[in-house]
Amino acid sequence: MLQNMIKAARLDTGFYNTVEHDSSYTGQAAGVVVVVAVLASIGTWLGPGDQQLISLAAGTVVGSLVGWVIWAAITFFVGTRFFGGTADIPEMLRVLGFAQSPAALAVVPLIGGLVGGIWALIAAVVAVREGLDLSTGKAIGTVIVGWIVLVVIMLIVAAIV
Repeated sequence: MLQNMIKAARLDTGFYNTVEHDSSYTGQAAGVVVVVAVLASIGTWLGPGDQQLISLAAGTVVGSLVGWVIWAAITFFVGTRFFGGTADIPEMLRVLGFAQSPAALAVVPLIGGLVGGIWALIAAVVAVREGLDLSTGKAIGTVIVGWIVLVVIMLIVAAIV
């Protein structure tokens, strides 16, 4: 899985195409989401503040898995309905799960989350471009629109909870 995370972080288009078409990568993609969430929790725990690592990691893992599924569904909807992409939700789950690989940098307190987050958004553009068979411009549009919708949904859920 680590080698595949490195390929994804290197924005290897061949790897993203393989993942898109091979359902055996779904479990690994979920594993990437979990590993990144745990590493982000460790980075937060090492930073300023007083959090309990286990409860922080558990909440982050659950939130990340739910967010991953919602992000894949939104990206699928936006990419296919508005930009003419072709894919299905399981394909989007796989490519977007691996696109989170650079976010593992969040293990480094403070700056790691920012650098890894930006890199992961760039990886998401590549993942969406390959997963939905779109041009780079349409993939950027899909990611931007999808990301905004996801953030709005997360803010609403956070306000309710």
